Amino acid sequence: MTIKPEELLNIAVEAAEDKKANDLVVLDLRGISLVADYFVICHGNSDTQVQAIATEIRKRIHDKGVALRGLEGMDAARWVLMDIGDVVVHIFHRDEREYYNIERLWSDAKVVENV
Repeated sequence: MTIKPEELLNIAVEAAEDKKANDLVVLDLRGISLVADYFVICHGNSDTQVQAIATEIRKRIHDKGVALRGLEGMDAARWVLMDIGDVVVHIFHRDEREYYNIERLWSDAKVVENV
């Protein structure tokens, strides 16, 4: 069974919201980048919250039979990067979110509303 990028996006967003992710933003990269169709960007206020958000996303995509292609940064929990194919999730610790400002780097991308 193939899962559409939009469904992966919804799974990631709902999981992050359930773990109280802060300032969640979705960028539509279609036509801009070959890396992914969507970036999900959010942050947690502690290492524990960052890890909880990533763990919940991983659990939910696994429950749908989707393999996580890559996971970086779980141990330090300052910037967790999750590659779930057409969707890449960036979960920052609050301090790193401001420093890296990924939204500015991808300013050509459209912000997806009402995910």
